[in-house]
This record gives sequence, C-alpha cells and structure tokens, in this order.
Amino acid sequence: MEWSWLLVFILWQMMTPLEAAAIAVGGGVGINIGNAGGGGGVWVGGGVKNNNNNNPTPSGPSASNFTSAYTALQAWKSAITDDPLGVLKTWDGLDVCSYKGIFCSDQQGAMDPSNGPSVVAIDLNHANLKGTLVKELSVLSDMSIFHLNSNRFSGTIPDTFNDLSSLQELDLSANYFSGPFPMVTLYMPNLVYLDLRFNTFSGSIPDGLFNKGLDAIFLNNNQFEGELPSNLGNSPASVINLANNKFNGNIPTSFGFMSSKLKEILLLNNQLTGCIPQGVGMFSEMQVFDVSRNSLMGHLPDSMSCLSDIEVLNLAHNELSGVLPDIVCSLRSLMNLTVAYNFFSGFGQECSKSFFRDVGFDYSLNCIPGRDMQRPQPECSVIPGRGLSCLRIPSPHPLVCGGALSGNLKPNQTSSSP
Repeated sequence: MEWSWLLVFILWQMMTPLEAAAIAVGGGVGINIGNAGGGGGVWVGGGVKNNNNNNPTPSGPSASNFTSAYTALQAWKSAITDDPLGVLKTWDGLDVCSYKGIFCSDQQGAMDPSNGPSVVAIDLNHANLKGTLVKELSVLSDMSIFHLNSNRFSGTIPDTFNDLSSLQELDLSANYFSGPFPMVTLYMPNLVYLDLRFNTFSGSIPDGLFNKGLDAIFLNNNQFEGELPSNLGNSPASVINLANNKFNGNIPTSFGFMSSKLKEILLLNNQLTGCIPQGVGMFSEMQVFDVSRNSLMGHLPDSMSCLSDIEVLNLAHNELSGVLPDIVCSLRSLMNLTVAYNFFSGFGQECSKSFFRDVGFDYSLNCIPGRDMQRPQPECSVIPGRGLSCLRIPSPHPLVCGGALSGNLKPNQTSSSP
C-alpha cells in the first residue's frame, strides 16, 4: 500500500503545472493543441463539467479573470437572439470554462500560478447561433482562437477587438457580417489566419492587408470591389483566396515578387483584365493557380514553365489567345489543366500527350483547328485584346527558372496599335 501512495506522489510531481491543471481546473478536458494563448498546450473546458467538484467557484486572484470573462460572455449571450441547438444552456455561473464552446488554459510560465485559468479559445463552429458580436469580448486578451464558422451572426466587428492581442486565428466565415473591410483585423498583432469568406462585406480592401504577416487570407464570396492593391506582392501568405467578388483592373505586377512560399492563389470569378503577370513563374512552390472566369487577355508568359509544383492550373472562361505552349502542358506535377472558353489557336505535342499522362485537360470552346467542341469560326475571326501586348521574356535559350528569372522580369503589359 505504501508503494502505491509513493507511486501516485511521484507521478504527480512529474506532471507539469499545466497537466495538473487539466485535472484540477474547471472540470474540463485536457487537449494537446500547440501553443494556445501565449503558452500552454493544454486546454480545459468546452462544456464538460467535473463530476467530482461540480463547477467550483474560483477564489483569490483568479476570480478577477473569471469575473471579467463571465461579464463579457454574459453580455454576448444577451446579444444572441436565437440558439436552436441549446448551446447557451451551459453558459451559466462564474465557471466559464464549463461553458460549451469555451476553452481555458493556465498561464503556463507565469510567476504566480494562483492567477489561474483564462479563456484562450472560443469554438462555436456550426452552432447556428443568431446575433451580433459585442465590444465586451475584447477583454479576453489571452484568447488565441476565435472560430464562428457557419452561424447567423450579423453586423460588424467591434473596433475594440484590437485589444485581442493574443489572437492568432479569426474565422467568421459563413455568416451575415456586412459593411466595409474590418480594419480592426489589421491591428491584431499576432493574427496569422483571417477567414471572412461567405459574408457580405463590400467596398475595397486596404493595402495594409498585404503588409501584415498573415499566412492565410480568405476573403472569397463577399462583395468586395475595386482594383487589387498594388502591394499584393508584399504578402508572405501561403494561401490567398479572393474568388467570387467584384475585383477589377489588372493583376498587380508586384504579384511576381511575393514570398516564394505561396502555394495557392484563387482569383476566379471576378472582373480582372489585362495580362497574366510575367512574374507568375517566380512561384516554384505554387500548387493551385485559378484565375478562371475573368477577362484576362493576351498570351501566356513563358515563365509559367517554372511552376514545377503546380497541380491545378485553371485559366478557363477568359479571353486568352495564342498557342498553348508545350512548356505548360509538360509541367511535371500537373494534374488538371483547364483552358476552356478562351481563344487559343492551337497546342503542341506535349499537350496532346496530356491525355496519356492522366492529366485532366479541358481545351473546349477555343479556336483550335481540327479539334472538336471549338468556337464557331465567326467568333474566332476577332480575337479580343488583339491590340494588347503581354511582354514575354525574350531569350534564344531555354528559360532559366529561379533567381535568374527575377532579373529578367519586366512590366507585364504595354499597349500597341492593332
């Protein structure tokens, strides 16, 4: 018996303070989720109560954390007008760590562990809640994750949210938020993931968005409009989705000078014009490039041969012309190439081999002689953008990808007489 108690004591001493907190705090469940809330890889809470202690009321210095969080969450609860799934039935009492969708963590590394737990995450995805956000939520300064995907929230994001200094992920997608781009998101110092898709935000997007150190930018399926900021190329993001909006004008030439870590960019279903920038070939790690359903014109740049990791290349429903280069069809990682509904006049042998490489290749409704499912000849007699010259890299030798390419980049568009 003595050995059993000794073993328990040793195991307890080997625990980190945070692991011990997963047993002692809020009666929740420990979840190993990285560095949430500025330290701490264990979350507790989420609506699971402690059967042994039945929701204890915090005391001492930690009470102030709970009181602030309690006041904020109760204010938000009052602004939620419909809760068909009964999520908010658990939002009762000072122990906010027992609220469904609310997760807490001890302040690991704090000099005084008696400060107790704080709210580090709110995850109410698919809760079907209806209501608005309230300024009181800005007191949750240790919160690193705020997920409200697929609800019915409306209105705007309170300006006080710039006090969410620990916030890293903000997901407000699939709601009814509206108004101009929420500038407050640019003042959240640690934000790396911004998801505003499937709302009704409108107006232009600010230059500052692409100067911020975001890794993922999702603005698709809103009502944004105007030209893309000229500093698009400043963004270090690996994923940018601006699809299904009303952006117009050219793709900025700075696009070619973005971080090489860019893996996906989706600009489909906007109103973009002009040429595909010459610098597109700089993205040797890009896997998805979708500019379909715009009004892009001219020939494809030779630099596209440098897209060695590209898997999905969608250029459909534009006004592109010329011969589809073999260097595009022979890209080694290509899985799907769509150039349908353009004005291409032909393609070479490598493109013909795509059918035997199990590459999806849709070239329908172009102007390619001798091929089925092409445009009627009268449509092919007038090529859109015939007076538009998209500069290509002039070289008698094969194009050298990588650093040498950047030295050859020139403005991607000039005008010439028909």
